[in-house]
Amino acid sequence: MKFLVHRSIGADRPAAGRATSAQASPERRAGRWRAPAVSSLLAVAALAVPAAATAATSSAVASPVVGHVYLDDNTAGANTISAFDRHADGTLTAEQGSPLSAGGAGTGAGLASEGAIQVTAGGRLLLAVDADSNQISVLRVEPGGSLRLTEVVSSRGVLPVSIAVHGSLVYVANASPAGTNYTGFRLNPLGTLTPIPGSTVALPADAQPGDVLFNSTGTKLIGTRVGTSQIDSFTVGQDGRLTAAPGSPFTAQGLGPFGSQFRPTNPDQLFVSNAHNGAGLGTVSAFADSPAGALTPIGASPYADQQTAPCWLIISHDGQSLFAVNTGSGTISRYAIDPAGALTLLGSTAVATTGGVGAVDPGLSPDDRFLYVNESRADALGAFAVNGGSLTELPSSPAALPAGATPAGIAVS
Repeated sequence: MKFLVHRSIGADRPAAGRATSAQASPERRAGRWRAPAVSSLLAVAALAVPAAATAATSSAVASPVVGHVYLDDNTAGANTISAFDRHADGTLTAEQGSPLSAGGAGTGAGLASEGAIQVTAGGRLLLAVDADSNQISVLRVEPGGSLRLTEVVSSRGVLPVSIAVHGSLVYVANASPAGTNYTGFRLNPLGTLTPIPGSTVALPADAQPGDVLFNSTGTKLIGTRVGTSQIDSFTVGQDGRLTAAPGSPFTAQGLGPFGSQFRPTNPDQLFVSNAHNGAGLGTVSAFADSPAGALTPIGASPYADQQTAPCWLIISHDGQSLFAVNTGSGTISRYAIDPAGALTLLGSTAVATTGGVGAVDPGLSPDDRFLYVNESRADALGAFAVNGGSLTELPSSPAALPAGATPAGIAVS
């Protein structure tokens, strides 16, 4: 299955401006410019109207496409992926032919997880869970911008909900009591997943893993157990297998540890949301992750967000800001992160659609200028401009999602 993904060279860079005076002809710069002949003036006049028309046309042209946003629709039966062009001004337009076949089957219900869809570093491959068929879909991003389904493989468990990727190493969290585990794979450049022998870590039936992720160096892997309020911490060996940290799983600092993120600029700092504390009692924990994988609270952790059900987290690529999507109260909490990893709550921004209740996964553009939020309850995708730690929803937000979608995960390129 192929579909076109139009990619603009020089993504996320401002368009080139008009030539400056330094680029003018040598004669003009030296003050030796002479008036053109009458015939030349007539030629210029003849071109004036077309030039004006061209300028008017250019001003009406849509903002250029600089990237894309993908969601795993988790549609009942044949699963699909929603694909959007991401424009330089943050706006979104649906890709031609979207939604597109994922190759497996979705459940048609929320997955209660983070990381259901991932784009690999460099944007060459996209991986998505097919939760109802217990599979992982791999799609290749072609040099010309199209996507091609390369394979659909078993997740080696039941109900895959989250994917972690670092280089060629992939781990999947399977969440059903009938087969809950973390399982590792090797991903080759052609888009083929091969199970790693001996990599499966079985979990208790009531664990309900919600997220699995690597740190930026690929030396640590974390998994959250939403059902038992625990956090798994592992070191990652050269063979791709996991070694549990002494004391793992660690007791979370609140009920329902859910979304989690390593700080992009510090692989030894981990942040985890605590979603099930009750109305207005959500918190975000900050941990130092030791070389052996032991988790130690940072500062006054956990940090209150004064909202309900902070389920999903995202940290800016520069490591300065953390955003927590509060599914229960329909808001996005905004934090500043200091060098040591301590959090300062800056406030909360409402998600407009249906009061925002049901907003789930967030994703940031690579330049940190725009935040996108999967508003699954309203079948919509919200878009916010980011200015430091503040958010402003774009006038064009939200963009509609296909009917019947119960999207899980978000991947922004």
